[in-house]
Amino acid sequence: MDESVISRNPDVMGGTPVFTGTRVPVQTLLDYLEAGESIDDFLEGFPSVSRAQVISFLEQAKDRLVAATS
Repeated sequence: MDESVISRNPDVMGGTPVFTGTRVPVQTLLDYLEAGESIDDFLEGFPSVSRAQVISFLEQAKDRLVAATS
């Protein structure tokens, strides 16, 4: 992957991890999913985030979790 899906900058949302190029915290996606909402619901509410960003984030999170438990 050429570009990081998540960025962190003290000048953007106080340094909260956000989807790159947006002000949408990654935690918001996790909150949606935890509440039983779909990715489509999240994307509808946050159109500045692309489906590719969401899928890439979830794949990276999965890979890190699997690596941490191996």
